[in-house]
Amino acid sequence: MSRKKRNDVMSRPDFAKCGGLVPCIAQEAATGEVLMLAYMNEEAWEKTLATGEVHYFSRSRKALWRKGGTSGHVQKVKSVRLDCDNDTVLVLVEQLGGAACHTGYKSCFFTEVAPDGDRICSPLIFDPKEVYK
Repeated sequence: MSRKKRNDVMSRPDFAKCGGLVPCIAQEAATGEVLMLAYMNEEAWEKTLATGEVHYFSRSRKALWRKGGTSGHVQKVKSVRLDCDNDTVLVLVEQLGGAACHTGYKSCFFTEVAPDGDRICSPLIFDPKEVYK
């Protein structure tokens, strides 16, 4: 498969279209596992590109945050992709420390819903009471 350049300008999300925030999916580069969904504003986008570590915007705290800033479970950027409408970001990452979820699981998508009942489908990596003191 050949790679073609679209243009000489770096693409960026359409933050204005989305009210200043765009969804950002973090996916483990090595396995393809979806780790989490969070949001980026322009500052988080710029810091992610500048540092090579994923930054997000917390809607509840209304603040920028670097993934792993407290827990040490940093997301190192391997690739950044935009969807066809430039309103969703996909970041392929190396998840350091083994857990993406603040509840201690490898993935935020740790609950599988099934007709016979829910089950945990992602390993618990750490106890959040021990990490977030």
